[in-house]
Amino acid sequence: MHLQFVGCGDAFGSGGRFNTCFHLVGRDINALIDCGASSLVAMNRLMINRNDIGVIFLSHFHADHAGGVPFFMLEAHYVLKRQRALAIAGPAGLKSRHAAIMEGAFPGTKSLELRFPLTLRELEIGKRSEIGGLRVTPYHVAHDDRAGPCLGYRFEAEGKTIAFSGDTEWTDTLLDVAHEADLFICESYTRDKPISTHMALSSLERHLGQIRPKRLILTHMSNDMLARRAEIPFETAEDGMIVEL
Repeated sequence: MHLQFVGCGDAFGSGGRFNTCFHLVGRDINALIDCGASSLVAMNRLMINRNDIGVIFLSHFHADHAGGVPFFMLEAHYVLKRQRALAIAGPAGLKSRHAAIMEGAFPGTKSLELRFPLTLRELEIGKRSEIGGLRVTPYHVAHDDRAGPCLGYRFEAEGKTIAFSGDTEWTDTLLDVAHEADLFICESYTRDKPISTHMALSSLERHLGQIRPKRLILTHMSNDMLARRAEIPFETAEDGMIVEL
């Protein structure tokens, strides 16, 4: 099983990075974790076969995490002639939000009759579900619930645990999301400056002794963080980077 950072950037493309999108592939797994607005461009560049993707997990409905869904859907329908069923899983409100996202990007498409089966699955916070070969537990994190409820995810598959913070300031919920995970992908928007709704690395550092992840990779970094990577004692994500699990 491996995870590729299709995009690891923030909402503003700091450092020329694509919006958040991770591609997780295993024996019976082919999933996206978030699908930000620039994700289809990034997937094309990385030559990822979109028809092989069976499920898209969305952490919340900001465009840098979900804005690529309309492009993915219309390419699947019109260009790739997709036949395989697709599931999109995400926070409560997904069904109405999906229609709004489609209509906002391409007016007239919210009622498009797709050539492939689509399931929209709203996840219950704290309840583990099985989707696309993964056992997934969503947790409510501290971001901006006008675009949520905003979720962090704990995925279990093939004897490994992958945790993703989503966008969030520090919350003790992350102790449950990432405890002793094989891979913890955590947003780190700033080095020290506290910003409401986003993580400062200094806040995360105070709790790593409790979380004890086997591997930590920082993502969703602002220009402040990117300029200080040389002094950071943790791995930082790069677009295209592959992590073997």
